[in-house]
Amino acid sequence: MAPRAAHPTIEAHSATATTDERIRVTERAIGRAMSDWSLHGSVGSASGPGAPGATIERMARAHVIVVDDEPSILTTLQKALSLEGYAVDVAGGVKVAEEKLRKRTYDICLLDVTLPDGDGVDLLQRMRASKNETPVIVMSGHATIDAAVRAVRLGALNFLEKPLNTDALLIAIETALRLTRAEAEALDLRRAAGATGELIGESGAIKKLVEQIGRAAKSAASVLVTGERGTGKELVARAIHTLSPRAKGPLEKLNCAALPSELIESELFGHEVGAFTGATKQRRGKFERAGGGTLFLDEVGDMPLPMQAKLLRVLQEREIERVGGSETIAVDVRVVAATNRDLLAACESGAFRPDLYDRINVLPLAIPPLRARRDDVPQLARHFLLLAAHANDRRDVRLEGDAITALAGYSWPGNVRELKNVIERLVILTPDDAIRAEDVRNCLPGGSAAKAAGIYRPGVPMRVLVEEAERVILQEAIAHHGGQMSATARALDLERSHLYKKARSLGLRRGEADGEDEA
Repeated sequence: MAPRAAHPTIEAHSATATTDERIRVTERAIGRAMSDWSLHGSVGSASGPGAPGATIERMARAHVIVVDDEPSILTTLQKALSLEGYAVDVAGGVKVAEEKLRKRTYDICLLDVTLPDGDGVDLLQRMRASKNETPVIVMSGHATIDAAVRAVRLGALNFLEKPLNTDALLIAIETALRLTRAEAEALDLRRAAGATGELIGESGAIKKLVEQIGRAAKSAASVLVTGERGTGKELVARAIHTLSPRAKGPLEKLNCAALPSELIESELFGHEVGAFTGATKQRRGKFERAGGGTLFLDEVGDMPLPMQAKLLRVLQEREIERVGGSETIAVDVRVVAATNRDLLAACESGAFRPDLYDRINVLPLAIPPLRARRDDVPQLARHFLLLAAHANDRRDVRLEGDAITALAGYSWPGNVRELKNVIERLVILTPDDAIRAEDVRNCLPGGSAAKAAGIYRPGVPMRVLVEEAERVILQEAIAHHGGQMSATARALDLERSHLYKKARSLGLRRGEADGEDEA
């Protein structure tokens, strides 16, 4: 088969690009994919053998089911698609196809119109009625305009006449897969609209973080993103993926704290039919679906210890086994993990495996809390104001100077996420177009009595309160100076050795207390 030209891809965009810009990039990619489709332009990809080995299966580019009543066509398409790296199932009729579609998930379905036990378009209609959104390309040797129109109205992505041209079929499949991925990314970006303001800012801490993201993205090493809740760890993971050579591949996400321990293994590695109660369909896990791309493991510090051992093996061996399966499947995935926990302390207490920590912490990225970059609060607040004003049809609402001062003076324990929520609350609840300091105080936790950073608590000894205050000051100062202990010591007018001793005595984490300039 002659080589095909490279296909248009979703453009890479910078970590500081706005959500709207990123959505427009994705929508342009969708438009190009649609244009390629209608013109049958060339769509290329690296090809290679896709047949499984004796014990290790090469990870498929996509899983395809071919439904046709002609054995010769089934054999030909299975061979041609397998050579292109696709995993292929075949069905000779409607009944077999429906059974296979119930048992597992496919990335695309090639569907003949005329089948011995039913009509392919009727099968498509039943698929959509049962919420099966598998992309479908309809094929027919008896094509009619009416059948084509009906299939497209039911959601078919293309309609090809027999005899099939292999190149044209491969083009249609690859374009359909890219279109589906682009639409999913655009939807994901819209759902995340408003969250992309978390890396906005001109402070030294945020500039250093953006620079580190750019460097980390170019490598293939695992990344561990640490930071308090609401600081934007998922945004950092998305930026790393977008700027990396894997940006054309998928970005899969799993929140390790949001699932029961018994389901995490199935989510990560997939399962076979009958692997456990309710496993009525084969399912690919996050590692398979993230092939060629990035897997984001959020709250990895909450992963149960037995799963930590299995994750470590996958990261070492680069292969998985589905739950209830016996085949070993090679995977090509870059892992970005995130946590708001102190994993070093968890390793010392036995709650986290030190060998797994070493494996995922090749490139550590620490996101500073918002209180450590208060200079960014005005810019972030105005950004979120524009988003909230647009979403709530309040185009004339504005933040007065005293309101900005009040926002910048608050401690923001919920970080950027809390700031975003407070701004939206202000836009919705403030009756006037001008938002003032009193409105801000009324919207902050505790109402008008809220303090900027209240630390006194009745019944707590003075010694404990002072230690807490010193710890916060040092954390903010170290983060503000990007971990440079010498610069922090100069700013606080302390001897560097005294700063180290003070930080350690207050129980700061190693990454916060030890700088690269310690001699």
